Amino acid sequence: MPNYVNEAITDSVTQANTKVLGDVPATAMGNLMMSTSQSLGVAAQNLTMGQQQANVMWQAATVQGINALMNTGEAVTGSVTEGIIQGR
Repeated sequence: MPNYVNEAITDSVTQANTKVLGDVPATAMGNLMMSTSQSLGVAAQNLTMGQQQANVMWQAATVQGINALMNTGEAVTGSVTEGIIQGR
């Protein structure tokens, strides 16, 4: 049976296939690292957003607490002043 394909061509195709197979692990690791870094970046952004929202809630709670203290203080001051004026 005669060989109709030049040996240089079969060597070239074999080398190209070997190169492609050799690049696969590096490509797979690159894809893994990219997806992992993207996931970590999104997780960090979510954590930052959660901290910002918690700070807003803490500030609102502090303001409400101070408002409650100030209102209670005014009520007590008014009651004591009324008692002094009436001579109790």
